[in-house]
Amino acid sequence: MDMNINVGDIVIMKKKHPCGGTEWRVLRTGMDIKLKCLVCAREVMLPRAKAEHGIKEILSSRQG
Repeated sequence: MDMNINVGDIVIMKKKHPCGGTEWRVLRTGMDIKLKCLVCAREVMLPRAKAEHGIKEILSSRQG
């Protein structure tokens, strides 16, 4: 599944982060995708395939 994910997008993940948040901001794209939790500000990098599989929906684009 080839999603159109861009820097600045806010995405909702299928699984909750340990802090309870499900919304993440995309900080970097490429072979890996860097995400920042909007609740606790933790940053994680995931391989693109794993990140695309875990995304439930893209809420908004190009904010911040």
